[in-house]
Amino acid sequence: MRRETQNILLVLLGGALLKIGITGDYLQYVKPAQLPWVLAGGGVMVALGAVAILRDIRAHARQPAGLEANTAHHGHHHPARSAWLLLLPVLAVFLVAPPALGADSVARTEARAPAPASAAFPPLPGGAVVPLSLTEFVTRAGWDSGGSLNGKTVQLTGFVTHAHGSILLARMVITCCAADAYPLTVRLTGPATPAYPDDTWLRVTGQAVPGTASSANRYTPDLTVTAVDRITQPPDPYED
Repeated sequence: MRRETQNILLVLLGGALLKIGITGDYLQYVKPAQLPWVLAGGGVMVALGAVAILRDIRAHARQPAGLEANTAHHGHHHPARSAWLLLLPVLAVFLVAPPALGADSVARTEARAPAPASAAFPPLPGGAVVPLSLTEFVTRAGWDSGGSLNGKTVQLTGFVTHAHGSILLARMVITCCAADAYPLTVRLTGPATPAYPDDTWLRVTGQAVPGTASSANRYTPDLTVTAVDRITQPPDPYED
């Protein structure tokens, strides 16, 4: 790859990192805590690429005319056109941000519930409806022998996916970035169960069915649905 291509690629890659950091699209790939590193990495790449380009321009301006013509002649016979193909993924980030992991990722990855550090769960807060993350709901359903979910009406947020004839509410969990993501799933049951296509984001209200989350079904508890609201994808689509 020629130096000019390397420098331009470096600037564009750094610019792509800055762009997804500023617009918030970085949340499709990494946790919110990684934003300073995304911006810092993008800024360093842009700076290094810009310095290299300026240095090459100055060196080219100082180059003797005869040597310049000879270099251009050799460059004409040995173009590095294929190297420019490496710019296509970077340009794609500028033009179209890939979506967050969704129903397809759930189908290709085994669901699981993170084992809690302790089997003792504090009681849920009072109120007619208790908002919970899917992580907390699935963990309590699978590991809480005290039955803290029993009789409680909860509100969960996630996207729709389908498996084995069931409608699931899912959320991807990441530790660092989308590369280590795994799904949590809840099986929606009852007459109010919604019929939506995959990747539709919902806010679902209902009650857990005791004893339905086990290692046999990858800790996927049943939720008897009482109400459903269709929503837009939240800015941060992942849980941690």
